[in-house]
Amino acid sequence: MNVSEAVANRRSVRAFLDKPVDLDVIRRILDKARFAPSGCNFQPWRGTVLSGAKLREVQEAMDASAPQDPPEYSWSDPEQSPEHLGRLRQLGGILYGSMGIERGDKDKRDDFARQNVFSFGAPVVLMVHFERFMGPPQWSDVGMWLQTIMLLCQEEGLDTCPQEWMAMYARLIKQHIGVSDEEQILFCGIAIGYGDRSASVNRFDRPRIALDDQVRFLS
Repeated sequence: MNVSEAVANRRSVRAFLDKPVDLDVIRRILDKARFAPSGCNFQPWRGTVLSGAKLREVQEAMDASAPQDPPEYSWSDPEQSPEHLGRLRQLGGILYGSMGIERGDKDKRDDFARQNVFSFGAPVVLMVHFERFMGPPQWSDVGMWLQTIMLLCQEEGLDTCPQEWMAMYARLIKQHIGVSDEEQILFCGIAIGYGDRSASVNRFDRPRIALDDQVRFLS
């Protein structure tokens, strides 16, 4: 698989097969991802890989608890812009529509959202955290590391789903994985496994705006 194929094939998978993942493969991916770029070579990212009994322990704790208030950080500020809110609503309509869930069916929507607790059945979850003193440039560095990981997963035949949703349970997660809440931010989880490509939620067309609406070429 070349890079273009990995970029095109990568998608946020929300239904995984009940199939184990060899942790040696995860280690190999993360070892390669160490060479992701970072400003000043700070390499700000930190991670905790969860699987097996430890993953179930964390998931059961989340399922039995209410989300923290406020969440670890806000990811919804762009909703103040009608343009960006429209993109969110467009994707939401397509995603829920792929499963036959109507906009007004709150119970089914809540049931699907709850599957975030279990990372949609993924057998491995990478919890991503870093020191609180890191600023916006370092958050960007962490994003480049995560994209590197997700593309390397594609190379290995694995699928992923980045879950900022985990920020709603950040303190609880950090407690269970032995990370200081005072010192570190929990940014997200990355669900890793073999996606169920027959599931409708993994097959809908993903909307993207036109290149010329995002990028200008000046010469």
